[in-house]
Amino acid sequence: MHGLIPKRWLEKLNSILNTMNPILISISLLVMSNVFMTFAWYAHLKELNSAPWFVAAVISWLVAFLEYMFQVPANRIGYTVFSVGQLKIIQEVITLSIFIPFAVFYLKEPLKLDYLWAGLCMIGAAYFMFRDKIS
Repeated sequence: MHGLIPKRWLEKLNSILNTMNPILISISLLVMSNVFMTFAWYAHLKELNSAPWFVAAVISWLVAFLEYMFQVPANRIGYTVFSVGQLKIIQEVITLSIFIPFAVFYLKEPLKLDYLWAGLCMIGAAYFMFRDKIS
């Protein structure tokens, strides 16, 4: 047994991950990590607005720990097929894609045209980070 997880479970998980596309795995894990991180960073504004800031910080830190359980393997796997700059831009595009619906539907913020402009800037940033693979 490796810690709390039986060795045969880890071997099975490893064999499944080895047969999957590292691009798909990395992006999927980054999406999951961003959901947790968005909640860690912003949900306390709605859910814990009357709690002291340090209570919100501790609860946010606990949620962020879950985010790291997805983010660290996402970057390790992603780094086998992407540069670190490409990973960062992928992360930022995903972050904006998660944040906008969160802000509008969960925090009830107004949908602004500025989100579109920010998204277009991200597309430009992604182009520059991936242009050597495109051409």
